[in-house]
Amino acid sequence: MTAGSTNIDGATSEQLGSNISNKPKQPRAALRKRLAPWAPLLVLIGLCLTIGLLNPSFFQVGNFVRIANTAAVPLVLACGLTFIIMMGAIDLSIEGLLAVGAAVVVLTAANDTNASDLGWLGPAAAIVLCGMLGLANGIIHVGLRIPSFMTTLGMWFVGAGLANVLLGGSQVRVLDPNIRAIALTRLSGIPLTVWIALLVFLIMLVIERFTRFGRHVRAIGGAEDLAALSGVAIGRTKVAALTLAGLLYGIGGVLTAAQLGQATAEIGNGRLFAAVTAVVVGGTALTGGEGGVVNSLIGVLIVAVLSNGMVLLGVPPTVQQGVLGLLIIVAVALSLDRARLRIVK
Repeated sequence: MTAGSTNIDGATSEQLGSNISNKPKQPRAALRKRLAPWAPLLVLIGLCLTIGLLNPSFFQVGNFVRIANTAAVPLVLACGLTFIIMMGAIDLSIEGLLAVGAAVVVLTAANDTNASDLGWLGPAAAIVLCGMLGLANGIIHVGLRIPSFMTTLGMWFVGAGLANVLLGGSQVRVLDPNIRAIALTRLSGIPLTVWIALLVFLIMLVIERFTRFGRHVRAIGGAEDLAALSGVAIGRTKVAALTLAGLLYGIGGVLTAAQLGQATAEIGNGRLFAAVTAVVVGGTALTGGEGGVVNSLIGVLIVAVLSNGMVLLGVPPTVQQGVLGLLIIVAVALSLDRARLRIVK
């Protein structure tokens, strides 16, 4: 039979060849699709087993507590960022908002710089201020139609600048024992910081899974045009998501100040990379519409376990940074559905 000829059913030889070659691929594609949601969890389990075999001290209870304590603040930040990335947007203001939140905490509580002693009003003021900055992010992004990348990048520097002005470019120590107790108190052998982070995670999980707001966030990320046609208030949802993220960054600032017992304008350095890495590694797609806070929890644990394991195995810090950088590149490559991307910018 010559090329392009037809058989008795009217199919060309090229079509027959194409059908034959596609048959083995379909089961593999379906299998990959079924396994994809479980991939981050499988990676986490594989990491734990590998590191534990190389260094049995990894499985000690004390080491698990250290991992949980390390993951607490990143989990809070990642929960806020998850809602933004699920919408297909990005929030780069994490480090600035965390810094200004920590600055407000140490300056309003008892400290070594001024006579202020407002107690718990300090953390409350920090969270509210960061929420207002998140609200400003949303209003500027939606109202002025400025891309989220540029809006939140600008707010990053606004927050960092405010923190620098408030602290006078110096390091301020918090002396309030109640604030420090957030990090030093243990319940059932686990730092209170970890319990607070888990409570934030559970609240965000309920918001994501069981509220109209959570469904609207996912709908916007999946297809904003279709969501608008379905009656979703696009602008209002985006503003609410960025405000919620700001509130969580404020909580992150409170927890960080309590853990370190001090604040500087650079206290948030590195938090943006850690949060983005955790969200993406956990399986939340940068294109939006997929993932969630459970994915971010797994992503935070992957990063924390990997960092802890590299320390236990004696990996140099410079190599650790390279490994984490490679991890986020691989995670993005695996999470993107390139079939849906017509243009890569």
